[in-house]
Amino acid sequence: MLLSRRALLALPLAACSRKKASGFPGYAFVANEEGKAVAAVDLTAFAVVKHMRLDAAPSAVLVSASRPAAYILTPETGSVHEISTDHLTATGQIMAGQKALSMWMAADGNALYVVCRWPRQVTRIACNPMRVEWKMPLPSEPVDFALAANGALAAVSCTGPKPLFLLDLESRSAHPLGAGGEIGAVRFLSNSRTLIAADRGARRLSLYDVASRRLATHLPLSVRPDHLCFNADGGQLFVTGEGMDAVVVVYPYFTPQVAGTVLAGHSPGAMAASANPPYLFVANPKAGDVSILEMNSLKVIASVPVGADPGFITVTPDDQYALVLNRESGDMAVVRIAAVTANRTKSAPLFTMIPVGSRPVSVAVRAV
Repeated sequence: MLLSRRALLALPLAACSRKKASGFPGYAFVANEEGKAVAAVDLTAFAVVKHMRLDAAPSAVLVSASRPAAYILTPETGSVHEISTDHLTATGQIMAGQKALSMWMAADGNALYVVCRWPRQVTRIACNPMRVEWKMPLPSEPVDFALAANGALAAVSCTGPKPLFLLDLESRSAHPLGAGGEIGAVRFLSNSRTLIAADRGARRLSLYDVASRRLATHLPLSVRPDHLCFNADGGQLFVTGEGMDAVVVVYPYFTPQVAGTVLAGHSPGAMAASANPPYLFVANPKAGDVSILEMNSLKVIASVPVGADPGFITVTPDDQYALVLNRESGDMAVVRIAAVTANRTKSAPLFTMIPVGSRPVSVAVRAV
């Protein structure tokens, strides 16, 4: 009887211990910036099964919920590369512009939005087959981009005297918001009615009513808003950045307010949230560990050493594992979420470490 590659890879893991977790039935696709490659990690075997070379350094990976495909952005070539998640082979490539910044997946998984630095534009790319549907000019050089859940609106922060714009994707028109500031990250609430802009210069969040295009309120923060992360239902927003070794907790709905500030590691950065249990995983790049905050109590319950310079975290769709990319050590740390418990030492075990390549910067997970 012939065994599949997945079955062969899973045998050593199964033989080690019956108590060991079963893994996630899918792959983690890891973009290695310096290695100019994507590593496919089998999450049942917890091993790299294939490295796929690219013609330039990748910065981001997205997966489609509707198609068996992963999409990788190479900013210096302004290109999007498509990989089959079933066969782990390259299936397409398309240029969105000459220089790209970021990309977002449409809610239905059938289109991508690529934000380009040059020319300054947003490019919509249909996924099946890959083709450019339209291009929309931007007023100035983009800094960050967000797509509303309704699919009709987007927002972009820019350099220059007008740093924030609401984009109507149907009419392809841009409408300026606000009166200035150093705007970094932008995000919509899940109802698409409120836009949150991170004013890094003033150390505050500015909330705008989308329908009226008017400022609703400013929320002063104790940190510079460098990183934003919502919990699963969007009812809590977590903020980290320069100024304090802490996570700021914001309740963005109804009457927006800062709920509190929680000390969390050393120079906390990137974050990711699990829904069940409700944990926030916070990377501490300088310390080489991840702090784990329990969202209901707003307390840090554990810390786990993960490697050198952790800079990106994601959680598997089944909430079993937190995957942490270590940029300096070139590996992916895996934290088994069920093993995280509150204890006197405030420590949690590391499930495994997987070498993935040179300077991993982004990862996306898809079931197969």
